Amino acid sequence: MQKQLEQTIQIARDEIRSATTLPDLANLKSKYLGKNSQITDFLKRLRELPQEERPAFGAIINEAKKEVEELIDLQEKSLVEKEYVRRQEASRLDLTLPGRRNDRGALHPLTQVWREIEDNFISLGFEIAEGFDVEDQFHNFDALNTPKDHPSRNLADTFFITESTLLRTQTSTVQVRTMEGFKPPIRIISPGRCYRNDKLDASHSPVFHQVEALVVDEGITFADLRDTLNQFAVKMFGPDIKSRFRPHFFPFTEPSAEIDISCVSCGGRGCRICKGSGWLEMGGAGMVDPNVFEILGIDPERYSGFAFGLGIDRIAMLKYNLPDIRLLFENDLRFLRQFK
Repeated sequence: MQKQLEQTIQIARDEIRSATTLPDLANLKSKYLGKNSQITDFLKRLRELPQEERPAFGAIINEAKKEVEELIDLQEKSLVEKEYVRRQEASRLDLTLPGRRNDRGALHPLTQVWREIEDNFISLGFEIAEGFDVEDQFHNFDALNTPKDHPSRNLADTFFITESTLLRTQTSTVQVRTMEGFKPPIRIISPGRCYRNDKLDASHSPVFHQVEALVVDEGITFADLRDTLNQFAVKMFGPDIKSRFRPHFFPFTEPSAEIDISCVSCGGRGCRICKGSGWLEMGGAGMVDPNVFEILGIDPERYSGFAFGLGIDRIAMLKYNLPDIRLLFENDLRFLRQFK
């Protein structure tokens, strides 16, 4: 039995010294020192020896067990130290290597156009006003002279939250709140997100961005509206751009007009984008209806004003020659990286 023990201890020495990982060493510790280990098995077999030989052989087994424990501790310290050195080497910086470039982000194309629009209107003397995405019917419809039976009040066109609250269909609501809270003269733009129950396609989205302008003062005329829009179009699209007005109807302006600019792609000669007409629709405009002034407590005999609304998404599509509005909302990085 003693010879078997010596052979076992010799094999243990070789295996422990050959262990290269801490998990392997843990397995060897269980193999030679665990409850069901080989050395423990020798202790259980002491009963096979004569009574007088048991104490001496028991001492030999304990010495062997102690030797194995010391070998495992030494090998564990050695492996821990080697692992520490390996990690230090792996994390060491090579200062001769070239630096890593971080991928720089960029503003979304809509944000770029939004800020450019704001800068252009600020240069024309306008201030920026903001409002709420969730509005009530008074500020979205009633104060803008919109009749009770107007189609825009139907569920087919507007997202109602409750019977009296809705997601605003236009940023004209900011104009209403501005006229409620401030006395003329007023000269503001109100960029923001709007919501209408439109089917998503290449040119429509149920969520879109709009900028509206409002000027209220004494002696404001349609010529002021025309000149302001002409100056903005030139600042936004270049000195060769032309604009025109077509008669139209809006409940909150009288007279009202649609704004067109010459096609930014073909210069007015006619192409696929402008459908051969040479013109592109930009938005609606007009002189503020006196009824709106009366609803909001502004004297229409003393003050006049104009308002217009332009689609920020539409301007971005024209500026960057985008064929589909959905590109602005899909957040495809391959598309967005083009605007760095």
